[in-house]
Amino acid sequence: MDFIADYGLFLAKVVTFLLAAFVLVALVRAASDKGGQKGSLKLTDLTDRFKNYRQSLEQHLYNESSLKAREKDEKKAKKKEEKAQKAAAKKQSESSAQRDPQLFVIHFKGSIDAREVEALREEVTAILSVATEQDEVLVNVESGGGMVHGYGLAASQLARFRQAGVPLTVAVDKVAASGGYMMACVADKLIAAPFAIIGSIGVIAQLPNFNKLLKKNDIEFEQLTAGEFKRTLTMFGENTDKAREKFKTELEETHGLFKAFISEYRPSLNVDEVATGEHWFGNQALERGLIDEVCTSDEYLFQAANNERKVLSVSYQQRKNIAEKLAGASAEVADRVLLKWISRGQRPLV
Repeated sequence: MDFIADYGLFLAKVVTFLLAAFVLVALVRAASDKGGQKGSLKLTDLTDRFKNYRQSLEQHLYNESSLKAREKDEKKAKKKEEKAQKAAAKKQSESSAQRDPQLFVIHFKGSIDAREVEALREEVTAILSVATEQDEVLVNVESGGGMVHGYGLAASQLARFRQAGVPLTVAVDKVAASGGYMMACVADKLIAAPFAIIGSIGVIAQLPNFNKLLKKNDIEFEQLTAGEFKRTLTMFGENTDKAREKFKTELEETHGLFKAFISEYRPSLNVDEVATGEHWFGNQALERGLIDEVCTSDEYLFQAANNERKVLSVSYQQRKNIAEKLAGASAEVADRVLLKWISRGQRPLV
């Protein structure tokens, strides 16, 4: 009896401790969520980064006298440039704000459900609040595609730059396929690395059906709907030819919208010729008109920095609690599995 009493007391202490810990975590989370933003902008001056790389290497490549001579020449050139800028500024109205043209850089690495669009929309809004037609935006897209509505929204976010008259360049270093290409084609200028995967303009959806297995084990499955085509194909019910035909029609309609979207932004492209679901590497994509130039994002940014252009990386970073971090890690694992199945329920993927 004493053992049972001691054990019961021990359990009560454990339960009390766990409840107290749970309440404490809940209070901390509630306090952190009050007021304030969910995330914040992070700005990185890539121009200075390139200059620091060069200066670090020059310390090892040149002797002290050569470095002093280079530094002297650079100071002279800088003074000359500043003088020219001041002279140009005087010609402008005093009321007009003057600044050098900027190259804003955004990175988008998309998952199947394109959940990264939540950060993208913040980045686009932030840049548009200050960008002018003299600036430029470079978006580095990396995605094999995914949910239609997610990538449709992501592409629409990039289209905001076009609508505002801000030049938009999209760089593809690895892959912009299907929904990824839907985003990339919005650009005024589309560049890609020689072996980047481009295209895959098609729509796909597939799902297993366990109806025969259920019948074999005498398991009944019921599904009630209001509306003939509220649900077409199902994983557990018995699919009909009429449902399959309806679902195929919906896929064709989505494909048609996809092709029309690409034609709007790349009118010179023969969409019917490339909208077969195939993909091509960068050099092949250039021959077919899917991209405008074979070039990596690193080369593009390096050239901009060498031309004394200000290069500024913009990223919106969301603050995540432990539960959200665990959810994000789980979602990444799910993405890998779903890439093999190429399906989420019966929703089509682009």
